[in-house]
Amino acid sequence: MKRIQRTVGAVVGSAVGDALGAPFEFGLPGTFTARFPVPGAGDEMSGGGGWDPGEATDDTQMAVLVAESLLERGGLDLPDIFARFQRWAASDPKDIGLQTEDVLTNGMPWDLAAAIHFQVNQRAAGNGSLMRASTSAVHFAPAGREATMDAARRIAALTHGDRAAWEGTAIFHELVRVTLEGADPLAALPDILALVHPGHRGRYATVLAPDWHPDRATEFNGAVWPCLGSAVWALRTTTGFEDAVRAAIDLGGDTDTVAAVTGGLAGAYYGLDAIPAPWTQRLHVPLPGFDGRVLHLADLLRLAHRLGG
Repeated sequence: MKRIQRTVGAVVGSAVGDALGAPFEFGLPGTFTARFPVPGAGDEMSGGGGWDPGEATDDTQMAVLVAESLLERGGLDLPDIFARFQRWAASDPKDIGLQTEDVLTNGMPWDLAAAIHFQVNQRAAGNGSLMRASTSAVHFAPAGREATMDAARRIAALTHGDRAAWEGTAIFHELVRVTLEGADPLAALPDILALVHPGHRGRYATVLAPDWHPDRATEFNGAVWPCLGSAVWALRTTTGFEDAVRAAIDLGGDTDTVAAVTGGLAGAYYGLDAIPAPWTQRLHVPLPGFDGRVLHLADLLRLAHRLGG
């Protein structure tokens, strides 16, 4: 498989998982299969829960903002990414994480807002930096392991002051990089874990272990550890893109983000052609605060090609 197929698969796959999972957010396990019992039917992108069919949430919206900053600024410009996030957050998006919203609207400068939030609240290990990482993962992959993991941590720190979120995003970046190289991301996990900050390595080793199951999570999957662990579990225990995303959504809880992370990994692993066409045809990404722009599949394909170029 050509690398570009994996690159585009990661970006589109994450968006697809996001849009598929959104109507089931905070639902019970098994709800997706109960509504769509036959795999391959193609009618799953039907919306609901306040979401139009194929409409992506804040997960993909923020991923697009990161991507456009990277491309327009010619690299990592953290103040620019933060400013784009602020513009988006001020425009009343349908969905925005409570922690992310507070950081982006508390009036603090880009390099202090997340740290101050963490100091005050002592809780900042949500999955909100992980959910938006597909575009940055494919962009930094050619730069190598150290560079991609460093970039992940720095982008995550814009909104999340807890290093746990930085490390989870860094693991995701490196999993995507390995996969784009055509290697087995699951086999690479021991080497990746060795690069995780020692204070967080043990907790990630637990949720990324071959015998871990999301039922064993000690937190809601809106936290970064079980979210990433659930995505890796879905990839490990299935044999195709569709099955992986279905498994992720069927876990219930924070279904859009777990499916977005799963879709990013599975899209990189199986490639764009493995994503069912009925799931991509209705896909669209509104960008609140950016002149009413709405990205469709063709726009995401162009974006992914530029990021992976």
